Amino acid sequence: MPVEPTEEEAAAARTVFGPRLDLAHAYAQALATVGVERGLIGPREAERIWERHLLNCAVLQELAPDDAELGDVGSGAGLPGIPVAIARPDLSVYLIEPMLRRTTWLREIITELGLTNVEIIRAKAHIVAESGQHFDVVTSRAVAALPTLAEWSMPLVRKDGQLLAIKGDTAEDELAAAGETLTALGAASAEVVRCGESVLGTPTTAVRIVAGRTGKVSKKKKSSPSPSAGASSKKKSPPPRGGNRSDAGRRR
Repeated sequence: MPVEPTEEEAAAARTVFGPRLDLAHAYAQALATVGVERGLIGPREAERIWERHLLNCAVLQELAPDDAELGDVGSGAGLPGIPVAIARPDLSVYLIEPMLRRTTWLREIITELGLTNVEIIRAKAHIVAESGQHFDVVTSRAVAALPTLAEWSMPLVRKDGQLLAIKGDTAEDELAAAGETLTALGAASAEVVRCGESVLGTPTTAVRIVAGRTGKVSKKKKSSPSPSAGASSKKKSPPPRGGNRSDAGRRR
């Protein structure tokens, strides 16, 4: 059965996704069916696909600069990375996810949707950071408490780039708890922000951390092997369309 948004959600989706709304509908349907069958989201979440997943995630795009490279840590079912990629085709989105069954799903869905601005990196965040790859924006949702998340994610952020972590009601408390960690990681500023206030009944609450320096890997983690998806030491150009990569999904 098609997963249809409510009237209010449909109005917000038209604003957020614009001419790519059909892709958002296809992704919502896939999440509510195959995504539930494979255990990527809970069965009760199918009734809240638009509000809780697509729209809640997609509005992060308000904070991303034009033509930015975005790394989505612990992407899982593609959240928040895929909704952001649908809303913002100018962004190059890298879904960072270590689990095979999840990356298998991600490859299938980006192929099905024909997303040309999405690539998969099958690796843990600190492994990607050790390879020297950095991003203008790093996103996450429901991955870890902020002090731990910052240790994993800040090494991936370029100087003056930003970490955007969807946190909901715990945002203020988690930000306070992460103060010393953020200072040690070279954060230039940190704040709680609300996204989608003009389109959502309940805006998305996130922590935004701006990097004061290009991310550095903690010395205690430098012995780890290189990532399984090719990550370069420089800001890289998109791979040629149709090219094959052994561990990274083709750009679609």
